[in-house]
Order: sequence, then C-alpha cells, then structure tokens
Amino acid sequence: PLIDQMNPDASVLALSSIEVDLAPLEEGQNLVVKWRGNPVIIRHRTAKEIEEAKAVPIADLPDQQARNANVKDGELATDINRVVGEKEQYLVMLGVCTHLGCVPIGDAGDFGGWFCPCHGSHYDIAGRIRWGPAPTNLPVPPYEYLSDTKIRIG
Repeated sequence: PLIDQMNPDASVLALSSIEVDLAPLEEGQNLVVKWRGNPVIIRHRTAKEIEEAKAVPIADLPDQQARNANVKDGELATDINRVVGEKEQYLVMLGVCTHLGCVPIGDAGDFGGWFCPCHGSHYDIAGRIRWGPAPTNLPVPPYEYLSDTKIRIG
C-alpha cells in the first residue's frame, strides 16, 4: 500500500495521452490542443511552407538539434526530423517558447512561423528558433499516427 499510493492517480493517467482528429484541419491552419497542461500546436502546412522549411541550411539555425521525442537524440533539425512518419504536412510541437515559457503567436514573425511577443523570439514554419533569446527549437512531443488523419500525443 505504501508503494501503491505513490503511483499516479486516474486523473494524471488520463492526461498522459490524447487523441486528435486532423481531418477538419485545412491547409494553412493551426490547431491548438492541451496536453499535460501545455498547449500543443498542430499545423497543416502547405506545400510551399514545406519547401521553404526544407530550403533552410542547417548551418543557419541557432539550434541545430531536432528536439523531436520521436527521433534519436542528436538528430539534426532538418524539416523531415521535425515531423513523424514522413507526413510533412502535419507539424506537431509544444506551443511554449523555450526562452521563458510564453505562448508564441502563430502566423507571425520574420520567418512565417511563430513569434513570441514577450521577448522577441522568432520561429520558422518548422518550429525552429531563427532569431531572438530562445535557446532551442520548439520541442516535438511523442506522438504516433493511429490513421492517416488521427494522432495520439503522449
């Protein structure tokens, strides 16, 4: 009983994963869901946005690590390493600025991605830090595809 009381209760376990239907999300739209008390941004990227993200040289990135829980540690922050299952159209990442934990604004900033107005961090369309005080890319949480348009985060 002493050990069992330290296990997470049902409410915590229920929040450990969520399922999200991506079908209603149109190209160019963002969806924000809550997972473990944090916002998760899901972006249905256009073909143009994907090509722009792929064209960025790794050497131009302040943080060259993928920061994706679904790939091996140390992988480079290429566009394909920021998504899962080679489904490049869907970008899923935590919506918490890596500088001081603010929530970045979508479709803003100098790189067509996200902008944190608190201290001026700019992220590109792949969620990679491009300019400002944020030290790292927006992290990609663990997630998997349950179908072509449904994911489980966590």
